[in-house]
Amino acid sequence: MSVTTTFDLSLAAGAQAPALEARVGDYIALLKPRVMSLVVFSGIAGMVMAPGTVHPFLALVAVFCIAVGAGAAGAINMWYERDIDAIMQRTKSRPLPMGRIQPADALTFGVVLTILSVGLMGMALNWVAAFWLAFASFFYVFIYTIWLKPRTPQNIVIGGAAGAFPPVIGWAAVTGDVGLPAVIMFLLIFLWTPPHFWALALIRNEDYKRAGIPMLPVVAGAVATRWQMLLYTLALTPVVLAPLWLGMVGWVYAVGAGVLQGLFILSSVQVLREASDRRAWQMFGYSIFYLFAIFALMMADKV
Repeated sequence: MSVTTTFDLSLAAGAQAPALEARVGDYIALLKPRVMSLVVFSGIAGMVMAPGTVHPFLALVAVFCIAVGAGAAGAINMWYERDIDAIMQRTKSRPLPMGRIQPADALTFGVVLTILSVGLMGMALNWVAAFWLAFASFFYVFIYTIWLKPRTPQNIVIGGAAGAFPPVIGWAAVTGDVGLPAVIMFLLIFLWTPPHFWALALIRNEDYKRAGIPMLPVVAGAVATRWQMLLYTLALTPVVLAPLWLGMVGWVYAVGAGVLQGLFILSSVQVLREASDRRAWQMFGYSIFYLFAIFALMMADKV
């Protein structure tokens, strides 16, 4: 082999390395890791709040299954919405619209990970937790992504249930059933989702118009959306305080949650009074912190 040939081969090998790294990164992007972090945290909260204990290794397995299951549903969502993602400014740089991953590969990736996460949850923990993990994936892909999102402005209200299942899954992983506290944690995320997501929808309204997605700001207008955000934020108040009434937590949580909820309502009022992207961004950012903080307080009080 000549020196020139060897040099050419080394160049080829060097040129392939960045492509391999990008490919791994693209598959990670399919899992929607930023969304997954909140899903995992709320799933952990469900496990911590559940009565009883589970072996630390099995707890890690449960968290892994929740993370992979949520990521797999996100990958299938990206596969189905690849044409819409190509139109929207927020999503056009995702791996599928950019052509870095083939649609069939993304779908296979999502389906295989879904089967693996559900199967592992069932065999390692219990089949009640596995059922709710499977149902959450089914709900997100078929009920929200395929059925509700392109058809109704209430898509995120009903479809938001998909993101509210992780505490139920975490609770079931420990107990093998679903108790009232798990339902309260489900309702907390369920009612939090519309104002959280509509804050982003207000900012990305033109994106949704171009894509033909009937988000509430597109169909009902910005003013009606802001009123709906305030109503859901207010409706969240008794649910946020319910863990105290049920004896799940003490006054440390109640005081902290009361402050967080008051700021959430104030943020919604500011969005209603000031029609600006700045206020909507502030509420969107705060809503993420809010949910992390609520569950962190809940777990800290329990521990």
